[in-house]
Amino acid sequence: MPLFGTDGVRGLANGPLTADLALTLAQATAVVLGQGRTADARRAAGKRLTAVVARDPRVSGEFLTAAVAAGLASSGVDVLEAGVLPTPALAFLVGDRDADFGVMVSASHNPAPDNGIKIFARGGVKLPDEVEQRIEAAMTAPKLQPTGEKVGRIIRFSDAEDRYVVHLLGSLDVRLDGLRVVLDCAHGAAAGVSPETFRDVGAEVIVIGADPDGLNINDGVGSTHLDQLARAVIAHGADIGIAHDGDADRCLAVDAAGRVVDGDQIMAILAVSMRERGLLANNTLVATVMSNLGLHRAMSAHGIRVLQTAVGDRYVLEEMNAGGHSLGGEQSGHVIMSEYATTGDGILTGLHLAAEMARTGRTLAELASIMTVYPQVLVNVKDVDRTRASTDEGVAVAVAAVKAELGDSGRVLLRPSGTEPLVRVMVEAASEDDAHRHADALATVVRERLAL
Repeated sequence: MPLFGTDGVRGLANGPLTADLALTLAQATAVVLGQGRTADARRAAGKRLTAVVARDPRVSGEFLTAAVAAGLASSGVDVLEAGVLPTPALAFLVGDRDADFGVMVSASHNPAPDNGIKIFARGGVKLPDEVEQRIEAAMTAPKLQPTGEKVGRIIRFSDAEDRYVVHLLGSLDVRLDGLRVVLDCAHGAAAGVSPETFRDVGAEVIVIGADPDGLNINDGVGSTHLDQLARAVIAHGADIGIAHDGDADRCLAVDAAGRVVDGDQIMAILAVSMRERGLLANNTLVATVMSNLGLHRAMSAHGIRVLQTAVGDRYVLEEMNAGGHSLGGEQSGHVIMSEYATTGDGILTGLHLAAEMARTGRTLAELASIMTVYPQVLVNVKDVDRTRASTDEGVAVAVAAVKAELGDSGRVLLRPSGTEPLVRVMVEAASEDDAHRHADALATVVRERLAL
């Protein structure tokens, strides 16, 4: 099985994801990303390559970050060690400091025992599949082993958070005075930055999930557990609730009544706003195949084209870069605003969502009503051979039959997970009952046809 999944390397810390693996992966990264004209020019000028390294607050990040830093420094790379920061902050700082690459130690929305390693190339962009494959191959090849003055240094990046906050503040053209906001920071990397930034632009801020202890990240809080946020919004009479995940590259929201506003709805709100202000490049939104049918219909009604990609914000970003598009993202809350970010940024997204409320004077519920959310049922079918999901004839026939019955009133998506050993069956339909009925029927076919 490939080492890299949909979003970097991820697994149980000190299980599959050991300090040895982190060190070796860092050494291989230095080999592969240390190639090219820019790297050669730096060496010719007598300079070492530079990498920014950060982590989320989970306890295993301490030893894994140390291993990554050791692997890079032992390969002749200077390490700017930024401490606990959101993933989008790491991506921004790679570009801001003109670093050669960056490494983020985080398992995003996964529970605390897991961890992961995400690698960003020059400019703060995620790696294409081909480069990840080269890094994986380089893990068994000879490493760089400079000696003496050519080894790298590990330097504390003391103003990393301040640089990121200034960047976020500079993206806004309105203040949030008068808005009461509840922030759920998932006991993660946003715990310091997000409340500070929202307060700096005038919002009245109530914070939950902002006491990370290394073990409670994503535990009953954050973008995968919105119940606490909804209750807090109602209890405090807030205008909006914003939830991040552990590394703060996601943003989901709830309105004043505690109703969830997902990534598709957030993208719809931002896309229409940007189009009206002449900021939506090519009148195009880039979304993944998982986005709701309601998003497509809402965008069509406003003259906005939707381009679809595979699941994963790096695929969204690749399409955005290829076509020069300014907005894209995922239903899960990864939203990319390419004028300001090279990856999903939950804090940036939340700020701009709240800014649209301040700009228009409309409630979040009013803004979200631009899109009708079609009932969507997702069934994860475990213990099956996911490699045959797209080739099995019986599965294909069953999918075709459901598509024919739904016609234009629904949608079917069947795909193997990129990060877990399972097949995902997603059905959208005009009614919840129809969506459940078709999804359960297809899941049964997958279970029978692809059983291990």
